[in-house]
Amino acid sequence: MARQLDVFLGSAKIGVLEQDDHGALWFGYDPKWLDSGGAVPLSASLPLREERYRSKECRPFFAGLLPEETSRKLVARRFGVSERNDFALLEQIGAECAGAVSLQQTGEMPRAGMASYRRIELGELEEKLRGLPKAPLLAGEEGIRLSLAGAQGKAAVAMRNGAYLLPLDGSPSTHILKPDGERFPGLVENEFFCMRLAAALGLDVAPVDIATAGSIRFLQVARYDRRADGSEGWTRIHQEDFCQALGIPPEIKYQNEGGPGFKECFKLIRGNSTTPVFDVLKLFDAMVFNFLIGNNDAHGKNFSFLYDGGETRLAPLYDLVSTELYPELSLRMAMKVGKEKEAARVLSKQWLAFFEDAELGPTMAIQRMRTLATNARKKSPALIKMAPMASGVASIVERHAAAMLALGWKS
Repeated sequence: MARQLDVFLGSAKIGVLEQDDHGALWFGYDPKWLDSGGAVPLSASLPLREERYRSKECRPFFAGLLPEETSRKLVARRFGVSERNDFALLEQIGAECAGAVSLQQTGEMPRAGMASYRRIELGELEEKLRGLPKAPLLAGEEGIRLSLAGAQGKAAVAMRNGAYLLPLDGSPSTHILKPDGERFPGLVENEFFCMRLAAALGLDVAPVDIATAGSIRFLQVARYDRRADGSEGWTRIHQEDFCQALGIPPEIKYQNEGGPGFKECFKLIRGNSTTPVFDVLKLFDAMVFNFLIGNNDAHGKNFSFLYDGGETRLAPLYDLVSTELYPELSLRMAMKVGKEKEAARVLSKQWLAFFEDAELGPTMAIQRMRTLATNARKKSPALIKMAPMASGVASIVERHAAAMLALGWKS
């Protein structure tokens, strides 16, 4: 027997996600939504139409809402469902997702404003953050129905006047909490340093701070897809990552597996952004910055569109981390520069190919690269005082910046 979930954008029901008797997914827009004057598509990969979308067409978007890798396995285990069953996972945790998407049982409505929250004291927060390796996203906690993409253990909370609130029954969260893990020591200061350095260079990034709950230190990231609504509540703002917008499932997010490369990302912006000239330059800066910090994991799910007020813009940057700091992680970049997979082998020839993929003139692009590299070297020392454990990241930035500034530009 087919199973169904109502799909909402904010408080508006826009369609139905169905799993048929064979386990395949189907998505169809609600006729009332299609007939409304303000109908917008759920995804750039799912344009408005009367015909339903088959699993191959709609699964990349919906699977892209779910956690990945070990986190996905653990969440599935907590609920006693198959980790390969996207529908069953969304049924359990899809009430509060990235952007404005909410999936509900037939007849239910998404929570909004101050619908349902429970204050959590620091002692309890410490306990819950300590338990994330076994229960990512606080899966299995009574009333928690929240899903975020990515493999890292994290929790989502709402914050008011410095107090932490657990969002219950799919109520909007406002901050993502990411504690250190045993596998990658210093990850909190690593990401804090990279995010703050990007902000110091003028890049648009999600606001971050380092906070503590007892003995647990964590990165506190303000969600850019939530906005205070003026009545002590929060409004969801829709977003989607580049893999979702391109119709690429999360399990093949890396370029060498079939995921997008730089060329596809720049083309996507030019075809969808309300202000493509500005967003192309923002993406260019982001790509160069990831190279400077040694972030080899900058794949298509780490870039997103934000849909707000009728505009489509490149969302603020997030998940900026130096993966090069950890020797056990691959040196292969998620997206090639030219045809080169490893940063250490990227020379002027590969950069010129990158400029061509971005459809940017080399003179302007070289000047912008040099400016970012020069400023990164200047700004790093002050940030080390705030994040001493990130000194290794600063050394990586210095090495990559020096190499970038020493390039000769004969093709």
